[in-house]
Amino acid sequence: MFTTLWCIICNGTGMQPWKNKLLNIARTIDTSTDNLALRLRQRLSAGKPAHIVAYRTYGTARKIFVRGRVLEDKNIATATEGDSLFTNLVNMYKRFESNEVPGAQVQIDVQGAEHLVTTDKEGFFVFDIHPEEPVITESLYHAVDLKLVYTPHNFQPFETTAEIMIPPPDAEYGIISDIDDTVIRTGAHSLLAMGKTVLLSNARTRLPYPGVKEFYKALQLGRNGQRNNPFFYVSSSPWNLYDLLIDFLDHNEIPAGPLLLRDFGLQSDSFVSGNYLGHKFKEIAQILDMYPHLNFVLVGDSGEQDPPIYLEVVKRYPGRILAIYIRDVTIPEKHKIAQDVATELRSHGVEMILTEHSVQAAEHAAATGLIFSNALPEIKADKEQDQGALPGKEEGV
Repeated sequence: MFTTLWCIICNGTGMQPWKNKLLNIARTIDTSTDNLALRLRQRLSAGKPAHIVAYRTYGTARKIFVRGRVLEDKNIATATEGDSLFTNLVNMYKRFESNEVPGAQVQIDVQGAEHLVTTDKEGFFVFDIHPEEPVITESLYHAVDLKLVYTPHNFQPFETTAEIMIPPPDAEYGIISDIDDTVIRTGAHSLLAMGKTVLLSNARTRLPYPGVKEFYKALQLGRNGQRNNPFFYVSSSPWNLYDLLIDFLDHNEIPAGPLLLRDFGLQSDSFVSGNYLGHKFKEIAQILDMYPHLNFVLVGDSGEQDPPIYLEVVKRYPGRILAIYIRDVTIPEKHKIAQDVATELRSHGVEMILTEHSVQAAEHAAATGLIFSNALPEIKADKEQDQGALPGKEEGV
């Protein structure tokens, strides 16, 4: 629903008692409106054919986790650098004015065994499968087939594949990264800047922070030269932006990884919480629990709550975090919070680097043996090239 867009702009504002009362009223109206619209589409069969949005997920040889959503197809065009602001705005409207398909049935085929789930009221579905035989793959990703086998209205068969990242046993470490203002310029600490970026740009016109591509490639390569260190992207962005963020990562040749986003609907707990600490910590904890023998590097920015979240991760999982890299935004109060967190982290034996750009982070990673030192010239060149494309010559991790 379009209310999701309002949630993005209001992210982090918190919920006062009077707002809770207003929220309950809004939820009642939202539910009634959704039910009415669904019944109308079912009666008239006027809805567009549904399709499966299969999210890139992660798993192990013994556990397959697949998440996705069934939506009416809005035919959002592939982004180009020449798209007008109006085209970008229309496509963004289509993303947020999504028609979810509750009660749809999705089938997955894992090693010849079929499993079936039903979508919830927001169209989401989750498979949590433990195969009888371990899933063995030579590549970092394993593909499984998904089929849409039933929808309450305007049913047409639909098939797609889902990508599941399964880190190999010889992976050196994993990388968990924020997206907004860490990889991609969003301006999440400014409502005006964030609103403009989200509404009026696309995956081809939004720019990465200087040097991110080569630094992340160096982390993925590690020191064993296998390029099999797994990446995970945990963000406060809503699932409605999934296709845009995937396209952005692919277009900029930034290492692929599962995107773990949020449901911003009026009915979700995320709306009530008013912040994303619970979401991000929960997702990071699930990743560390999934791979108990794998250590991690954390990357984020100081504009929101990444430093205190990462501090909590270190406390909960002692000895599992190798290093933390934080892009330091130029906001004095945020900088002070990050510095205080860095000081406390040192007492836990973890170094958090507050950095202006990727080269500083890469130099530390090379000095501590996380990446090859000979990767530094490429990271510096990538930083200079990216920096030349940014208005005001801004820098970042």
